[in-house]
Amino acid sequence: MNTATPMRPETVVELLAKDLNGQGGVFCPSAKAGMKLWNTHPRVFLDVAHTGAAKCPYCGTVYKLKEGEHFGGTH
Repeated sequence: MNTATPMRPETVVELLAKDLNGQGGVFCPSAKAGMKLWNTHPRVFLDVAHTGAAKCPYCGTVYKLKEGEHFGGTH
């Protein structure tokens, strides 16, 4: 018997640098991810500026900077 959980497609949210807060991150859940209020989880801060992408540990949504976008003075 196969008890593996079916894979869901990964949700990826592309962000502009202006979408990040002053610390270079975003919060999940986010309206940008299209989550409904009934389907949310605890709010978590994700540092996107440091590596260019971050994955929510609760829902697996990936937030990433759109290609060519840079936060602050980092390139």
